[in-house]
Amino acid sequence: MALTQRHIQNMSEAAILEPHWGYADRALPCTSDPGSCAYLDVVYSAHDLGMLYTGIFWLTIGGILLVWALGRRMFPPREPHDDLVAELSRAQEKQPQPQPQPAQTESQAPRPQPTLTRLRLALASATRHHLLRTTPLRFLFGHTTRLQLLILTILVSYLTIWSFIGMAYATWVTPIKNQPPSVVNTRTTIGPWADRVGVLAYALTPLSVLLASRESILSLLTGVPYTSFMFLHRWTGYIILIQSALHTLGWALVEARLYQPQPKVWNDWIAQQYAIWGVVALVLLVVLWVLSLQVVVRRVTGYEFFRKAHYVLAMVYIGALIGHWQQLQCFLVPGLLLWGLDRGARLVRMGMLHYGYWGAEGGWGFKAVEGRARLWRDGALGDVVRMDFEHQQKPWHVGQHFFLCFTEGSVWQSHPFTPLSLPVADATGRVKHSYIFRAKGGETRKIAEVLAKKAAAGAAVTTPVILQGPYGENMVEGLTQDVNVLCVAGGTGITYVLPALLRLVRGRPSPGRKMELLWAVKRRQDLEWIEPEMEELRRLGAAHDLQIRTFVTAEEPLAVTSKEVKVTDEKGRTESDDDVESVQGTPSTRSGSEHRPDVTAAVSDFVAGVAHGSTRVFASGPPGMAVELRAAVAQCNSGGRVWKGEERFDVRLVCDDRLEW
Repeated sequence: MALTQRHIQNMSEAAILEPHWGYADRALPCTSDPGSCAYLDVVYSAHDLGMLYTGIFWLTIGGILLVWALGRRMFPPREPHDDLVAELSRAQEKQPQPQPQPAQTESQAPRPQPTLTRLRLALASATRHHLLRTTPLRFLFGHTTRLQLLILTILVSYLTIWSFIGMAYATWVTPIKNQPPSVVNTRTTIGPWADRVGVLAYALTPLSVLLASRESILSLLTGVPYTSFMFLHRWTGYIILIQSALHTLGWALVEARLYQPQPKVWNDWIAQQYAIWGVVALVLLVVLWVLSLQVVVRRVTGYEFFRKAHYVLAMVYIGALIGHWQQLQCFLVPGLLLWGLDRGARLVRMGMLHYGYWGAEGGWGFKAVEGRARLWRDGALGDVVRMDFEHQQKPWHVGQHFFLCFTEGSVWQSHPFTPLSLPVADATGRVKHSYIFRAKGGETRKIAEVLAKKAAAGAAVTTPVILQGPYGENMVEGLTQDVNVLCVAGGTGITYVLPALLRLVRGRPSPGRKMELLWAVKRRQDLEWIEPEMEELRRLGAAHDLQIRTFVTAEEPLAVTSKEVKVTDEKGRTESDDDVESVQGTPSTRSGSEHRPDVTAAVSDFVAGVAHGSTRVFASGPPGMAVELRAAVAQCNSGGRVWKGEERFDVRLVCDDRLEW
C-alpha cells in the first residue's frame, strides 16, 4: 500500500500487474496524469537496468576470478630444485646435522627464458616499478600501495558509471488531487537515481563480506592472502556508507521538499515501517564506520571490542536492510551465509588442531597446548615473550601464521603470530612451534604479567595455548635455486623472515646465489630472542655465503664486541659470531642517526651485486621501514631490462602485511 500511494498507481483500474525483480509490481495501463505516467516509466526502467547492471557487476568479478584461477593453473610457480627430504628426515630422528653438501661444480650459467615467461616476468617487474610504492595520500589511505589504490579507483569509477547511465533526466510537474492548482508535485530523476545507488549498495554487501573473510574463497582462487583484501574491505564499506547516505538524502529531499503538501507528506512517509528500517540501517552503518576509525580503535575501544562489535553490528545491519527492502534480500542472504561459513570453518580448523583429528596422543577430546615461555623484562618498550611448544599436526607453509588464544588471559581474544620455527614434523608427527611477541598492552601485556608472576614464584613458566590456523601465503613458493634472497627485519619481525632462511641453509648450496639478512633491534639483549636459530644460520650459512648483519638502534655502539666466537668453514674463512652493525657497519648500510640501517641503500647494493637470477626481498617491521622498502624495491625493478634477459632487475617484495590488522 505504501508503494501504491507513493507511486500514485491506480491498482483498481489496472488490467495487469507487471512484475519487476527487486521492486513492486507495476499497474498497467497507467491511468494517472501524463507527467506521473512518464515519471513511472523512468522509475521502473531505471530500476530494471540497475538490476541488470548489478548482474554485470558480479559477472565481471566472477570473470576476473575465473581468469585468475585458470592462470594460476596454467602458469604455476616454478618449484625448487633442491630436495630437503633427506636432511629433514635426519632432523626428525634428532641426529646431529651434517655439514651442508659442498656446492656443485657444474656450470650455473643462466639459461634463456622462453619468450612467454620472459614477457610475463617483464610485465610483473614493470608493474612493481610503477605501482609498488606507497601512495602519497597516506593521511587518507594509510600505508597502502599504488596498486591497491588503482584497484580502488577502478572499482569507484565502475560503480559511478553504473550509478548514472540508463536513466532519462527530466522534471515533471504534476497536479495533486483535492489540492489547489498552486500545490503541485515536482517529480525528478533524483528518486530513480537514489534507488539505483541503493541497489548498488545492496549488491556490494556480499563483496564486503567476501573481502573480510579469514577463510577466504578469494584467497583460494587467487592465492593472495586474505590480509591483502582488508584495504578493499574497508573502502568497500566506506563506499556502501556513501551510497546509503546519498540514497537516504535523495529520498529525503523528494519527500520533504519536492512532494506536496508539507509537512503531511513527510510525516506520512517517515512513519512507514520500511522507512524506519532504512533509517536504522543507516545509523548502524555510521556506527560501524565510527568504530572502525583507527583513532577510535587505538584510543577508545581497543581492537578486540572493535572486532566483536563489528561482527554483531554488521549482522544487525544486514537484518535492518532486509526489513527496509526485502525484495533485494537476494544480495543479503548470501552475505549472511558467507559470514556463517567463515565462522564455521574457523571452528572446524580449531577442532582439527585440538580434538586429536590428526591422531594426537591421548585420544579424542579438546586439549589446549602447554606452551613453555621465556620472558625478557623491558618496562620502557614492553616485555618480550618467547613461546615454544610441540604439537601433533600437519606442517604448515613457511610464512603462514596462527591465531593464538592464551586462556589464562581470556578465551575470547586471539592474536596473529608467525612461527619463527621451520615447519618440520618429527618421527612422531609433532611439529615445533616457536613465537616471539612484544607485550605492549592488552591481552599480550596481561599474559606477560601472568608469566612474570610464575617466574617470580619459582613455578614452571608455562601457559595453555589454543591455536587457530594456519593462514596466509606460502612465502617460499617458487623460490628456486637461482633466486637471490635478501631478508630485512625490525624487532620481532624477525619471526617472519627467519623460517625462509632456515629452509634455505638446510638445503643444497647454489653457486652464485646471494643471501643476506639485515636485522634491526632496539637493544643488544634482543639478540638473545633467537640465539639457537642464529647459531644454526651461522653454522650452516657458511656454505651458502650467507651474510648476517644486525643493528642495535637504541643503544650507543660499543668499542668492541661483547663476545666473539669464531666459526671456520671448509675454505678456511673465519666469521664472527657477533656481527653487530652498530660496531662494524658500513656507510652503505647504516643511516646517519641512531644506527638504523639504510634499507634503500641495502636493497640497491644487494641487487647491484647479484650475479644472475632474480631477487626476493622478505621483510617485516615497522610501517616506516615497509614504506622505504617498497620504494627501494620499486626503483630496482625494470621491465625493459628483464625483457632483455637481465633477471636481476626482477625484484619481488614479500612483506608481512598484517599492518592491515
